[in-house]
Amino acid sequence: KEKKEKKEKKEKKEKKEKKEKKGGDKPKPGGKKDVKKETKEGVSVSKEEHFGEWYREVITKSEMIEYYDVSGCYVLRPWSYAIWDFIKDFFDAEIKKLGVENAYFPMFVSKKALEAEENHIEGFAPEVAWVTKSGESELAEPIAVRPTSETVMYPCYAKWIGSHRDLPLKLNQWCNVVRWEFKDAMPFIRTREFLWQEGHTAFATKAEADVEVLDILKLYRAVYEDLLAVPVIPGTKTEKEKFAGGLYTTTVEGFLPTPGRGIQGATSHCLGQNFADMFNITYQDVNGKPQRVWQNSWGLTTRTIGVMIMTHGDDKGLVLPPRVAPLQVVIVPIYFKEKDRDALDTKCNDLFYLLKKAGVRVKLDDRANYTPAWKYNHYEQKGVPIRLELGPRDLQGEKCVLVRRDTGEKIFVPWVELEEKVASLLEDIQTSMLAKAKAVIDERTVVVTKWEDFVPTLEKKCMALVPWCDDLDMEEEVKKKSGEESMARVEALRAEGKEQEAESAQSGAAKTLCIPHEQPELPEGTKCFYSGRPAKCWCLFGRSY
Repeated sequence: KEKKEKKEKKEKKEKKEKKEKKGGDKPKPGGKKDVKKETKEGVSVSKEEHFGEWYREVITKSEMIEYYDVSGCYVLRPWSYAIWDFIKDFFDAEIKKLGVENAYFPMFVSKKALEAEENHIEGFAPEVAWVTKSGESELAEPIAVRPTSETVMYPCYAKWIGSHRDLPLKLNQWCNVVRWEFKDAMPFIRTREFLWQEGHTAFATKAEADVEVLDILKLYRAVYEDLLAVPVIPGTKTEKEKFAGGLYTTTVEGFLPTPGRGIQGATSHCLGQNFADMFNITYQDVNGKPQRVWQNSWGLTTRTIGVMIMTHGDDKGLVLPPRVAPLQVVIVPIYFKEKDRDALDTKCNDLFYLLKKAGVRVKLDDRANYTPAWKYNHYEQKGVPIRLELGPRDLQGEKCVLVRRDTGEKIFVPWVELEEKVASLLEDIQTSMLAKAKAVIDERTVVVTKWEDFVPTLEKKCMALVPWCDDLDMEEEVKKKSGEESMARVEALRAEGKEQEAESAQSGAAKTLCIPHEQPELPEGTKCFYSGRPAKCWCLFGRSY
């Protein structure tokens, strides 16, 4: 009998150990059993040391992106698409205040229409994807998938505009575009297909068009700074960098301090009358005379999300600004065995509904099969701005703990003050994130007045603000020479056996990012930093994505 009991006891113990290895029993619906699960692995590389790998890990582990079997195309998961929705909702409401209406135009472009404007198609030619077959049959003429929609929309504008009474015409569409040829795909930043809005407007006068260009640029700045807490520099592109076929291009330029590279945030173009000529978009003025319209186009893409991730993310994962965070507060109950479990559940639910009623995007994660540590890691990776912790001791003290994602600071808050404290904390996080990022950009924008200091400045992961002659031939030379000097430095490090330094050294050619709209004083007689010719303006140079 004793032998039998020992055998049964041993079998029972082995069965229990086997079950624990598999993760234990799954809780029944509504059940209270707290089964521990393995903590998910966090981000395994440092942002500073392995930026590219860090970015790939963050966007997958935070459930922003799923990779796809067509190179350069990606699945936007709900967590990232929700952020795009916030951007869309804000921008769409603002452009409607300016009298812009939404429409939708086909994604396919005839070859004849696409090639109507030579300079325009020349700028996009390498990126155009062509449909050449239908089933097994060759098409009589290839059809392009839109890289942008000027050539799709403007034949319609020519039909719809006939009189000065038809102006202004202000249309916008939310859609996808395809730009096929590129090097080194990077989700959100450089992809073959991406989502965007593109506005296309027509006016009777250049003065009206000029006003709108800057109105839209202000809205783009608001998207980055007010929603995403990412500082940007409004400016005008040089002739070399402007939109192909346009009159001039304005931009909001961002800067990513970890790789030390500038990035174009969004652009607002004045197209002038070039497309009006190509597509015969004319109207009769008040005197009955035929006139060509003045046109603008402007666009903002899902690149916004990538810039935000790269700006704010840290070695734990995403850090989301509260205004675009799909979830602003997550409530995590901390159970201690079975002590006060029912009371904890009740209070967590009370706090959840309190915050929800106050308009906070809040979630109560009371799943029994995940430990608090697993949940902390999970929501830190996803960048949720505030974590609310509640345990048995907090019930006694009628308080809870708020943990900031951006700083890690823990704040003890009485229940009666929770609603007010969460609202003020969300606003403080938003403001602090912008201020922190702005301080970095200010520090990394260096005034350079002579060539000798230019490449060394870039190598310190900075942008160079230089006195500039604004000549196209000099712009080409700066790009070429800066690239050569950078490569020479890398080769020199390798020759000295400093392979690790060579690998981490900043390299690549510099280009003009923009001519900032906020210009420092340019003393009379100032010379261009490169050519020695009279400087016309201050220009921002840097390496760029």
